[in-house]
Amino acid sequence: MDWKNKNGERESVLIPRKTKRERAIHSVNLKTCVKFASSRKTSRMAISFELQHEDPKSSARAGKITTAHGTIETPIFMPVGTAGTVKGVHQRELKEDIGAQIILGNTYHLYLRPGLDILKAAGGLHGFNHWDGPILTDSGGYQVYSLSDRRKITEEGVKFKAHTDGSYHQFTPEYAMDIQRVIGADIMMAFDECTPYPCDYEYARKSMEMTHRWLKRCCDHFDNTQGLYGYEQSLFPIVQGSTYTDLREKSAETIASFERDGNAIGGLSVGEPAEEMYAMTEKVCGILPKDKPRYLMGVGTPANILEGIALGVDMFDCVMPTRNARNGMLFTTEGIINIRNEKWKDDFSPIDAALGGYVSTHYSKSYLRHLVRCNEMLGAQISSVHNLSFYLNLVKEARKHIIAGDFASWKNTTIKQVMRRL
Repeated sequence: MDWKNKNGERESVLIPRKTKRERAIHSVNLKTCVKFASSRKTSRMAISFELQHEDPKSSARAGKITTAHGTIETPIFMPVGTAGTVKGVHQRELKEDIGAQIILGNTYHLYLRPGLDILKAAGGLHGFNHWDGPILTDSGGYQVYSLSDRRKITEEGVKFKAHTDGSYHQFTPEYAMDIQRVIGADIMMAFDECTPYPCDYEYARKSMEMTHRWLKRCCDHFDNTQGLYGYEQSLFPIVQGSTYTDLREKSAETIASFERDGNAIGGLSVGEPAEEMYAMTEKVCGILPKDKPRYLMGVGTPANILEGIALGVDMFDCVMPTRNARNGMLFTTEGIINIRNEKWKDDFSPIDAALGGYVSTHYSKSYLRHLVRCNEMLGAQISSVHNLSFYLNLVKEARKHIIAGDFASWKNTTIKQVMRRL
């Protein structure tokens, strides 16, 4: 086939031969998707979710997710390991110092590097990076969305040009499932289109409906394949609909009707005001089933996470704690620190004595400022471990207060404290 490059020139592209199934025209409309999903029975439940406590003055809840690689106490924050690693952090530090219970892998990046052959030979991502806890992988949809000048979306899937070497590839809903089977994540995500913000209503509607059709294909392929490494995997659908209430309602109803092991909320934290994000999250959480975990994708600041918990979300992920750490921004129990500032030059107090943990209590603000300003690798490592420790401690404390029944009041006080600039 032909492809137009960024200069408008045609280039020949060799796309792998499709199976008869992949060549079929997927023209199922929204009504058919809902009808199909309502009649299906989930044959293999790979994870279980136990709802343990509910806060009396908000929709916050505490629960437990059980997977083949361990249990996860919710609410939970999941460190992002884009290319098979949480940048600058050892697996031992993730488990013993930070307290991570589940981490993320990125389908798009892992597909490109190290590639499926290496991952399969290693026994999946667990065998490759030697993280023995649960792993969640996204479907690659968000990364392909971010390649706006390098991809073409059709009903069949997405053709894109890799950011690494300019090679051409195609992701379909079926292939996204196959890739995640090879990666071996405990929780796999359905292939979807993440709409930008702002986004006009018609585009959002058509995109959402295509995401639902893609979901049917994901579920069909997932249910007709097996895991490669001797344990069951789960598939989470993703609610879309931009910031339009009626679309979010329709999408949540459709996603819930597929009766998968858990459900995700996507397409938020892409530039919209926080108030709109909260409004969409509240609407969707009111529709998604209570007996399944809810995952708000790509969110966010400490305030975003606590507000999301209050609205009924159980799972969160974001690159913010590590990305900001590498730029010298620290989240602490007292507020936000820009460690590059002159005021920390001769501050020899611990980074965050109240937080506890090795790096937060062993190293001083002055020393960390010196490392960061000199671009020493250790500075980014210390900052990353500290910020992730803060995030994991934040959701751990939230869980304690949900169980104690005073989460709502604790949340309001905590947001004011941790979000102030020091």
